[in-house]
Amino acid sequence: MSNHVVGALRRKIDGRLVVATHNAGKLREMRELLTPFGIEANSAAELGLDEPEETGTTFAANARLKAQAATTRTGLPAFADDSGLSVDALGGEPGIHSARWAGPDRNFTRAMELVEAKLRALDALAPAQRRAQFVSALCVAWPDCHLEEFAGDVAGRLVWPPRGERGFGYDPMFLPDGLDKTFGEMTSEEKHGLPPRGSGLSHRARAFIKLAEACL
Repeated sequence: MSNHVVGALRRKIDGRLVVATHNAGKLREMRELLTPFGIEANSAAELGLDEPEETGTTFAANARLKAQAATTRTGLPAFADDSGLSVDALGGEPGIHSARWAGPDRNFTRAMELVEAKLRALDALAPAQRRAQFVSALCVAWPDCHLEEFAGDVAGRLVWPPRGERGFGYDPMFLPDGLDKTFGEMTSEEKHGLPPRGSGLSHRARAFIKLAEACL
């Protein structure tokens, strides 16, 4: 893994931080999570950074790759998320390729239709056959090669047709366990609001709670 040090001694995040993403929806959620801690966040897109090729084979590897690329380019601490939808009946797909299924134009309506078509091809129509998880891996990288890494997930099932116009990505077809709203029907506070105001429901919020406890 090169000479990078992962969490040898927990390091606090303060001051300015680069959010290593070009995804507007993801940036919005990450800023909402960081704002209560007084962290000034600029995105990789705002700073004119190129998107690195995501060559990792896991969410954690791709989050690390993006954070390291941003901190190397800017000399600032960088925060990256790699996340996606893992569908049991599809052997974990789309997984780390969740964004790629949406194509270069990030058409997640098409991506959700592709997931549904694959499930129907397997005759996976019953709720028990449509189990899925959202997974998030977070990485904070510093210019001196220090890393902090965290992960979170949330289980549920996929519904069709999609419900709700909030959130982004596959949110409208994901119904978390024990709830009657999809992520696409939830407000930001319902989806990933942090305790004590919210329940930290989403995969990204669950990973972020671990990060906050260690680094904020």
